[in-house]
Amino acid sequence: MTTRRKILGAAGAAAIAAVCATSAFAQEVTLKLHQFLPAQANVPKLVLDVWADNVEASSNGRIKIDRYPSMQLGGKPPELMDQAIDGVADIVWTVVGYTPGRFPSTEVFELPFMMTNARATSHAYWEMFERHMKDTEFKDVHILGTWVHGPGMIHTTDPVETPADLQGMKIRGGSRSVNALLTELGATPVGMPVPAIPEGLSKGVIDGTTIPWEVTTALKVPELVENHTEFTGKALYTLTFVLAMNKDKYESLPDDLKKAIDDNSGLEFSVFAGGTQADSDGPAREFALDNGNNVITLSQEQTDEWRALAQPIYNKWLADMTEKGIDGQALLEEATYLIEKYTPQYVK
Repeated sequence: MTTRRKILGAAGAAAIAAVCATSAFAQEVTLKLHQFLPAQANVPKLVLDVWADNVEASSNGRIKIDRYPSMQLGGKPPELMDQAIDGVADIVWTVVGYTPGRFPSTEVFELPFMMTNARATSHAYWEMFERHMKDTEFKDVHILGTWVHGPGMIHTTDPVETPADLQGMKIRGGSRSVNALLTELGATPVGMPVPAIPEGLSKGVIDGTTIPWEVTTALKVPELVENHTEFTGKALYTLTFVLAMNKDKYESLPDDLKKAIDDNSGLEFSVFAGGTQADSDGPAREFALDNGNNVITLSQEQTDEWRALAQPIYNKWLADMTEKGIDGQALLEEATYLIEKYTPQYVK
């Protein structure tokens, strides 16, 4: 009997040890993902959560990704990239333009009337990131995805149909190029992160904002302004995003966990992310229409008038690139070529 008890006791201890070992094996790494939008907004819900869930599944539960929306780990949106570099967060999603001039090559995609389609432009962005940016401007982080949102447009308290209608308006711009364009068109650009837009509109700090349709519902923009101006053909603008990971954290992972991340990142993920954001434009637009708002769709002829006024932005950007020792003209030609190359693939 004593021997039997010893055997059972040993077996029980071994079982407990096995369970503990399995638990430790099942969750080897916990990563903190930090970003600036509420958890229920489209990008966290439809892009970041999907990516994180897929990574967790691919790792068989050995990677756990804790999600921190609305800057819950502290700091302000422009600080996100440094948080990834410094290890405050393991992974961040951020707008590249929140740090103007720091990642200058990405700005080629943010130039006015450059993008045709979010999937095509995100495809071009990833290719050019790998060729020109990975080991230079983004050398301090491990980039998991690069993408752009759908067509950027203008949302205002008073209707805007011609460039002259912007005269004297205070408009929030999302990037250096957008702000330069607003200045060229006679508006006063106001720089502020996306989460600050509702308060800025409600307090009259700004008369309008430039954002794509998809984020308007989360920010309650159709309830704060009545007018929305959209363009025909190439978009007024778009913004560049990155999903970036702390380089040391990535390098510290065993090869199989790196593979779980790699298999869910890169070109295919970038196209998915940009396309998913753009797909959310339609429902948000319908919401504004159902709310009784005024949606102004400019014809191609009207859009061309705006486009002609944007040429000085190109000239200034090219001069800025030259000062930084970057061949801006080559980047512009390559981006234009790739966007035109991939647009038919994604526009059916």
